[in-house]
Parts: sequence; C-alpha cells; structure tokens
Amino acid sequence: MTSIRQKQINAIKQMLNLNQAPTKNSIAEPVWKVLIYDRVGQDIISPLISVKELRELGVTLHVQLHSDRDPIPEVPAIYFCAPTEENLGRISQDFQRAIYDIYHLNFISPISRQKLEDLASAALQANCVASIHKVYDQYINFISLEDDMFMLKHQNSDSLSYYAINKGDIKDTEMDNIMDSIVDSLFSVFVTMGTVPIIRSPKGNAAEMVAKKLDKKLRENLFDARNNLFHTDTHMGSFNFQRPLLIILDRNVDMATPLHHTWTYQALTHDLLNLTLNRIIIEETSATGGARAKSRPCELNSNDKFWSTHKGSPFPTVAEAIQEELEEYRSSEEEVKKLKSSMGIDNENDVALSMVSDNTARITSAVNSLPQLLEKKRLIDMHTTIATAILNYIKSRKFDTFFEFEEKIMSKANVEKGLVDILSDPDTGTPEDKMRLFIIYYICTPYISDADYSKYETTLQEAGCDLLPLVYIKRWKSYTKMASGTNQYEGAGTKTVNMFSKLVSQGSSFVMEGVKNLVVKRHNLPVTRIVDHLMDFKNSAEMEDYHYLDPKQLKAADIPRNRSPFQDAFVFVVGGGNYVEYQNLVDYAKQKTTSGSTKRIVYGSTTLNSARQFLKQLSLLGQEI
Repeated sequence: MTSIRQKQINAIKQMLNLNQAPTKNSIAEPVWKVLIYDRVGQDIISPLISVKELRELGVTLHVQLHSDRDPIPEVPAIYFCAPTEENLGRISQDFQRAIYDIYHLNFISPISRQKLEDLASAALQANCVASIHKVYDQYINFISLEDDMFMLKHQNSDSLSYYAINKGDIKDTEMDNIMDSIVDSLFSVFVTMGTVPIIRSPKGNAAEMVAKKLDKKLRENLFDARNNLFHTDTHMGSFNFQRPLLIILDRNVDMATPLHHTWTYQALTHDLLNLTLNRIIIEETSATGGARAKSRPCELNSNDKFWSTHKGSPFPTVAEAIQEELEEYRSSEEEVKKLKSSMGIDNENDVALSMVSDNTARITSAVNSLPQLLEKKRLIDMHTTIATAILNYIKSRKFDTFFEFEEKIMSKANVEKGLVDILSDPDTGTPEDKMRLFIIYYICTPYISDADYSKYETTLQEAGCDLLPLVYIKRWKSYTKMASGTNQYEGAGTKTVNMFSKLVSQGSSFVMEGVKNLVVKRHNLPVTRIVDHLMDFKNSAEMEDYHYLDPKQLKAADIPRNRSPFQDAFVFVVGGGNYVEYQNLVDYAKQKTTSGSTKRIVYGSTTLNSARQFLKQLSLLGQEI
C-alpha cells in the first residue's frame, strides 16, 4: 500500500511538474519555475519536500503570496494556496501588475464557481487571460507528518480546536462551518488515496456530525457521473482489494491520554521541545559565559534512520542507542585515522588521498565511506543535543515520577497517599504537571467524596495550580457516560529495569543518575481498544452504538453487510490528537502483524495538541462555566 505521505508527495511533485504526469523514461531537465504559496500551502509542503528537493524539481524561488515580490518575466509561476477571498484578492493584484507571464493556479481545496468567475473577471480586466495556463483543484488540504499520520491544520488551528468545538456560546452556523472544514479535508484525504472508506462513528457528538456529512459528500461525488473523483477505486486497489475502515472519534472518548506525561522519544519531543511540523528549534547555550544562546533547527523525519527506528522507544532506550551509535562512529573514525597514518598521510590532503586510493582498496572504501560517516556524526550530534535537552527537563520536573505514577493510576493501583505527597512537594514538577496528574486521577477514579475533593483542591491551590481546567473536567465527567471508566486503561503500568547499560552508566554524555529506567507495560488505550473492536467486528454492547455508513450503498443502512475483519483503517479524532495515541496504535498494528493478522492503521486528527495546549483549552472552557 502506498502511504498517505507518499501519495501527497506524488501529488505535489506532479503539481510542480506543471501538472504533467511523469513519464517512465523521462530524464529531461526540469523547467525552471517560481513557487508562490500561502501559509497553508507552506505547512503542507514543508514536512514533505526539502529546499534541496525543490531545487531539483526546478523551483528556483519559493515565496509567500502576501510578501512583496518583484516581476519575473518568462518564468512559469506556480501558485499553491487556499481559495480564500484574501488570497484571490492578492492574485488579482498580481494580474494587474503583470508580475509573471505564465500562471499555473493550484488551489489546495476546490474553488467555488462564484470565486472562479470573480477571478476570471479580474483576469479580463488585467488583460492577462492568455497568461493563465492552468487552474487546478488539488484536493490535498491536509498535512502528512508520517507515513501513517496526518493532521488537518497548523496555521489558525484554534479554529478546529477542542475549545472551538466545545465552547458554550458556539452558534449553529459556527459549528456547521467547523464541521464543513473538517469534512472537506477528510474528503481530500480519500481523494488523494483514491479509495472510498466504510465509516464508523459513535452517536450523539461532533464525530457523528462529521461522519454523516462526509458520507453525504462521498455519496454525492460517487453518483455524479461527470465529476466522480474515485475512478481509480474500481477494484479498491489501493488497499489490497479491500476497502479501508474510517473510524471517526470525538476527543471526549478519552480525556486522560492528552494530559498524560509520556516516556517515548517522539512524544517527549512534542511535549517538552514543541515539535512542530517535524521540526524543533533548540536553544544551545554557549560554553563561554555571556554569549547569547544559539538557535539550532533540527529536522526530524523519515530520512533520519535513527529517528525512524527510535521515535517510539522509551527515553532510556534512546539514550543507550545514541551512545552505541557514538561508539560505533568512533571506531569507524579510528579505523580511517589508522589507515591514513599507515599510508603516511596524517594531514587532510585530498590529492594524496586520491593517489593512494588508486592502489589500496581499503583506503578507497574508507574514503568512500567518509560522507556517510560525516552525515552519521551530524545526526548523532543532533540527537545528543535533543536527548540532552529532554534529559534536563526530565530531571528538573521529575517527569519519570509523574509518568510512573499516572501509569499506576491507569492500572487501578491504590495511589491516594502518594498522590498527596507529589501534589504538595514543591520540588516535584511544575503546577501544570501537578494539574495534569490530578485530572488523570480524577477521570480514572470512579468516586471521590466531596470532602476529599475539597482537600485536593486546597492542595492544588497551595501548589500554585490554575483550577479552571478542573472546573470544566468536573462538568464533563458529570455529563459523560463513565460506565466504561473502570476498565478503560486496563493493563497500564510500568516496570523498572534495574540497570542502564554499561555505556550509559559509565562513558556516556548522558548522566542518567536519578532517572528511572522505566519500561511501559503493553496495553491498549481507549482509542486503540475501540479500533480493535471495530476492525475485527468484536461483539460488545458499546460497539452497537456506532453508526455504520457505506457511501457506496444506494440506500443508507446502519447494518454491516459484511463482517469480515478489516486490514486497513483510518482513525480520525475530532478535537485534537497526540503522539501517545498515535504510538499506541503503531504498537497495536505491529503486535497484530507479528501474531499473523496484518493491520495497517493511519492516525489523523484535526490538530496535534501538546499537553500544555490542551490544558489551556480546558482552562478557557472552565472560565465559561
């Protein structure tokens, strides 16, 4: 199966190739062109295609639509932007000023008939109709972060946030606009994949609204003979002759996980270092006192083998792996030095090296491996910098203590005494950490007496916590069906591995003293548990409350025609997702595949929330009560 990320890359490359499908044997020189995008277009392209790759595709210049731009004649200009009034106004200005001679207009989502007519009028007035070579609807209005992960929005993501959907004074028109925006993006996902899913969603929440609107939109397109976008789906070839399942869930299905202190590399990077569109910026303090800190951007994507291998690993395992990579690099470097020394070339003389390499196979091999060695060293240095920054946070905020304690809460261990100790200890964590911990305890504990609740409230206040998130969670818990709360996180917990490897405990740059070597016990989070039930049609009362929508059926029917297990699923969370849930689904799919039942799962969400962002949204909701 071609991944969602690769499909989107292919669509963008075709757009940059002036929307001409690549031919198998074409090794032609690229046509030089200019790329003009808005913020939304930039967010879509930046995690997928590097500046170097843009150059290789013939893009000599890439600029913001709303920046000041000089005229560039005789070069095709590719526009990649959302069809908003503001963007179309700026494109009309470009027509008037005759900035470019050749225009290729690509809209991220479909442009309406009315806006297209307005654009045509602007072109007529500017006398540049002949300069507009192509106008395309691209249907790629989503952001692919991984082969199996996407989100809908980064810029202006507050408009699709948990707060935006759940605020008390939301008008029906506002809610409709939010739902339509989500549906348009999900529709783009399946047009890009070239397949029509079967949709499941719970009843009575925002997920149900999205599911029904998407079902209607897919149905209308499928039965429109002239504009059907799913011709490639004749044999459902994208998914091994079987259609995928789309499970649309509401964030309210699990409110504890977005606040959970985490222990895997990618989730920690997001929580502590603000991982955004696969990129983080680390402030490096200079060794010489008084000098300003340097900002170091770090790209974390599938081109980085270490990241691909270890992003889902517990942090102590990552520290060990970095140290092992460093030792391996040092031994390779030492071998090159010895070879150079034995050949009498201790200095960096390239001519001497090339002369010797003609005669000595070993030197040739060493010289050829130098670029890879240098790249390996760059990645090791980068991951050492990232891991050191994370380690400092873990130590200063006692992150491991919070993580271990929350896992105990989720596994239903009796933690009441220890909870008060952590909440009242001024040296353990920030007020935000303590609020996250207590909300998880409050959600996972079936009953807390009023007297106990007041005591906890006082302890939190004394610790300097903002109590507004708790006000909202209290209201939420009273309205939500908590029948499944008793076994929602069954199997959670950690086990402590006594020793770090010799590498980390002795010769490492990571001083792991005081940090527990914790391993997470294998368990399914609520979202993964629902996915497991729906993909395999397991009998449970809870699953009977889920809609079954098949856009390919002429008549809507809420009864599954076929009960054979699904191999492929898209899991989409309305109201914000997180890396903890994503990693749990990745682990589940791996475990199923190992046991002989192939599962491929793509995780998507309206936005990606760090715990801090989610807590802030809960605080805003608490303010309204």
